[in-house]
Amino acid sequence: MSYAGADDTGPCEGRHASPSNPTGAGKARAKEPLTETFVFRCTAAEKAELRAKAEAAGLPAATLLREALGLTEARRRKPVPRVDPALALAVGRIGGNLNQIARWLNRAMLVGRIDLDSLTVARRLPVIERQLAQLLEEVRRC
Repeated sequence: MSYAGADDTGPCEGRHASPSNPTGAGKARAKEPLTETFVFRCTAAEKAELRAKAEAAGLPAATLLREALGLTEARRRKPVPRVDPALALAVGRIGGNLNQIARWLNRAMLVGRIDLDSLTVARRLPVIERQLAQLLEEVRRC
């Protein structure tokens, strides 16, 4: 099936392979629709164990069962790190402020208004960036 009913379903951008498929080989296989259900009885402990294993693997329980049957390949995604929302908000604000400062410096350089304040700010930006990276690394280790 093509996007918006287009007839051309080959590689885009001048017939080159896309970044997600660098070789351009192979066509996307049509997936068979999952129309059937299979219900089985188990104990509450078994159900909890199945759900825990699926969650630990970062998968829905159904996918975990399909993998156990060998019906699908295991495609593991890197788990999303759990971060304190307040920290994420603070880092986002700091990043926004750093972008504004960088834009201000770029504009000052374009118009030739480089003064001592601009140079001081420009010199301190890498230090702030390193400190922020260290803070994030510490949080990731926790």
